[in-house]
Amino acid sequence: MLPDAHPRQGDPPSQNARRLVIPLAATLLCLALTGFISEAFAHGVATGDKGYIQEITGVHLVAFMYLGAKHMVTGYDHLLFLFGVIFFLYRMKDIGIYVTLFAIGHSTTMLAGVYFGTSVSSYLIDAIIGFSVVYKALDNMGAYQRWFGFQPNTKAATLIFGFFHGFGLATKIQEFDLSRDGLIPNLLAFNVGVELGQLLALGAILILMGYWRGTISFFRHAYTANVVMMTAGFVLIGTQLTGYFVA
Repeated sequence: MLPDAHPRQGDPPSQNARRLVIPLAATLLCLALTGFISEAFAHGVATGDKGYIQEITGVHLVAFMYLGAKHMVTGYDHLLFLFGVIFFLYRMKDIGIYVTLFAIGHSTTMLAGVYFGTSVSSYLIDAIIGFSVVYKALDNMGAYQRWFGFQPNTKAATLIFGFFHGFGLATKIQEFDLSRDGLIPNLLAFNVGVELGQLLALGAILILMGYWRGTISFFRHAYTANVVMMTAGFVLIGTQLTGYFVA
C-alpha cells in the first residue's frame, strides 16, 4: 500500500502550486506518451532510419550507436517501464541493480533474436511490453499484496520483462533485412547506444523524481501517477491486440 500523506493547512497558494508542478508534469507526460501510441507502435523505427539500415553494408559502429541511443530515448514504452521500476527506489545501489537487470534482459534477447533470426508477431510482443507497464504500476500500488497476500520477486520481474523488451526490438530489426556483413559489430554498437540512451533518459527521470520526492506532494500523488502509467500500458495493449487481429 502507498502511505497516506495529508496536506498541511494554511500553506500559501504559491507553495501549493509548487508542490503540484512535478506530479502534474509526470501525469501530462504519461498522457502525452499514450497519445503517440495511436499513431506509432512500440519499437517503431523512423522512415529515414529504416532506409539507412536496409542500404548499408559493412561495419558502421558510430551510426549504429546513434540509432541505438535514439531508439531508447524516444522509446516511450521503455521509459514508462523504467519510470515504474525506479518509482520507489531511493538508493543508487538499488537503482543500479534493477537497471542492470533490465539491461541484461534487453541486451540478451535483442542480440540473440537478430543473430539467430528468431521472431514472433511484433503486435503480440508489444502487447506484452504494454502489460509490463501495467504490471509495474500495479506493483507500485501494492495491488499484489492486497489481492494475493504476497509480494512477487521484483528483481525477477524486471529481468523477465527486460527479455521481452529486447525481443520486441529484435523482431522489428529483422523486418529491415539487415546485411550480414558486419552484423555482429553493428549489433553490439547498437546495443551500446541503447544502454547510453538508457543512462541519459534515466538521469533525466532521476532528476525530476529527486525534486518531486523532496515535496510533500510525492506520496499524495504517487497513486495517481501510477494509475496514469497503468492506463498508458492498457492503451498500448489494446492498440497492439487490435493491430494483431485486424492485420
